[in-house]
Amino acid sequence: MSLYQWRLIDNVWDPVFVGQTRQVLDSHVSEKMRTWARVPDAALGAIAYLGDLIFGLAGCTRRWQYRPWMVVLFGLDVIPLGVVSAVLVALQGTVVGSWCFLCLVTAVISLILVWWAYDEVWSSFLYLRRLWKETRDRGVVWKAFWGTASPEAMALLEK
Repeated sequence: MSLYQWRLIDNVWDPVFVGQTRQVLDSHVSEKMRTWARVPDAALGAIAYLGDLIFGLAGCTRRWQYRPWMVVLFGLDVIPLGVVSAVLVALQGTVVGSWCFLCLVTAVISLILVWWAYDEVWSSFLYLRRLWKETRDRGVVWKAFWGTASPEAMALLEK
C-alpha cells in the first residue's frame, strides 16, 4: 500500500472494498500523517510490523525471565501499534467514511499481537517485582532486567 502512497504503482489491491481503499490511502487523515512523519503511514506500519516480527521471534519461550528487557521492548513495539491500528480503523469509518480491507486485516493482527504480548510483558513485570520484594536490592533487579545471572535471581527461578 505504501507503494501506492508513494505513487510507484497506479492502483491498490482490495478484494472487498475495491475503490474505497484508494479513498482511505488518499484521505486527509493519511495526508496529515504523511506530513507529520514525512513518510506514508503504510510504510510506518510496515516498519512497526518488522519490529514486531524481530522482537517476537527473538529469544526463547522463557525470555520473560531470562531477558525481561527484550520483552519490555517487544511490548513497547506491539502495544502502541495495536492502539494506533484501532484508532486508524475507527477514523476510517467515522472521519474518512471508507474502508480498506488490508488495513482492517493488519489492525486485527495488531490486536491479536497485543493480546499475545500482554501476558509475556505482565509476566516479566511480575517476575521483577517478585525479585524486588524478596531482595529489596535495585542492583539485583537491574541485573535481572538485563539478563545477567545472579544467585538471588537463580534462587527465585528455582522456586
